[in-house]
Amino acid sequence: MSDGFVIRAATAADGDAIDALHRAAFATTEFGYQGEADLVRALDADGDTLVSLVAEQGGSVAGHALFSRMAVEAGGQTLSAAGLAPVAVAPALHRQGVGEALIRAGLAALREQGCAISFVLGHENYYPRFGYSLELAARFASPFAGPHFMAMMLDSDAAWPLGGRADYAPAFGWMG
Repeated sequence: MSDGFVIRAATAADGDAIDALHRAAFATTEFGYQGEADLVRALDADGDTLVSLVAEQGGSVAGHALFSRMAVEAGGQTLSAAGLAPVAVAPALHRQGVGEALIRAGLAALREQGCAISFVLGHENYYPRFGYSLELAARFASPFAGPHFMAMMLDSDAAWPLGGRADYAPAFGWMG
């Protein structure tokens, strides 16, 4: 990545830095910190993390993105699925492509794992650039369904399911 950033898999040694990053990044948002660092730790502890990446600059964690296992059914079939959340970038580095690089690398890793579909609950003007769609997500019943719930098929040639159910990992239950 440009500007001296390196995207790499998160390790257990990154735990405290990831925690601090999420607390600092979300404290500056419209809704404030809502337990995102605790969510990362809970997903890891439950074994539901599929992809966890950090953006590192000069030995410091400057960004983090996590994709976790989801329970998704469509047309009577189980789909391999991942939820993107949370994503955080150090406030001083916003709008420099760090989050985008993390998300793109995470989606590539999910494709390598054979994951079929990914969901995100986020800003409708940001996530479509990666391929996330409100229309696709609307086909799925979910406790998080609504105007910010989006999905994407990780194989862009795959047919969209007609409908089904999408549930995030149990650790998300306290956030709903």
